[in-house]
Amino acid sequence: MYVITGATGALGRLAVEILLERVPTDQVRATGRRVATLDDLAARGVDVRRADYDDPASLRDALDGATRVLFVSGSEVGQRIPQHRAVVEALAATPTLELVAYTSILHAQESDVVLAQEHADTERRLAEAGLPTVLLRNGWYVENFLTAVGADLEHGMIGASGDGRFDAATRADYAAAAVAALTGGASAGDILELGGPGFTRAELAAEIGRAVGRPITYTDLSEAEFTAALVQAGLPEAFAAVLADSDRGAAQGLLAAPGDDLARLLGRPAQSWTRVVADAVRAVLVTP
Repeated sequence: MYVITGATGALGRLAVEILLERVPTDQVRATGRRVATLDDLAARGVDVRRADYDDPASLRDALDGATRVLFVSGSEVGQRIPQHRAVVEALAATPTLELVAYTSILHAQESDVVLAQEHADTERRLAEAGLPTVLLRNGWYVENFLTAVGADLEHGMIGASGDGRFDAATRADYAAAAVAALTGGASAGDILELGGPGFTRAELAAEIGRAVGRPITYTDLSEAEFTAALVQAGLPEAFAAVLADSDRGAAQGLLAAPGDDLARLLGRPAQSWTRVVADAVRAVLVTP
């Protein structure tokens, strides 16, 4: 029984769909908090169960009989340590478990990026519990950069990453890699630093410019200046600080992926980020 947690989120849902292409439907269980959003999967024969990281009882039921689990990290920054502790405890109480693949962050144990702290804690808990674990240390999603394309086109891009690289990949590629790891592409104990051929913010701005047919500038700010600019743009201060801190980490090389783990898992090169950027620009340009 393959169990995907967080299947009501974008990454988890993609993983379910890819997994269904590889294994029989009756071997797939999709779990998440908002189970009503999984009704279509249930209609296709997928076992759908509620799994709320804040509700240990739901986790035990969701993992009952599980053999291979994709543990998708929670999305609530600041809450993930207690939430993930509950998941690890439920995994440890699952006697049928053969493998768990956890979606972590690049360089989790060495990174001082704020977002890495909760992932590092979860990695340690998985190890202390003696669970057969594959660590999928994902880089940034290309899509993360494209929510602001409209503002980039109007005002130019800002950031605080200097010449640091973001070895980003698409959410679909990370999902496909996770499924590959879960279905035989990785073994317990593997630590995989995952990212595609990435870019600096200046290179990303230039690519947006090429897609639109005019130059798009990149202005490099200090971490404090970038935080203030994001707050002025309407982001909550705490979230803005996390984003600026991540740029600071990129400037120090903490969001660059060594090696080619992602391509090896996929069995092909990662999707071209330039094509994804061009598609995003076209979508903005045709939106009324």
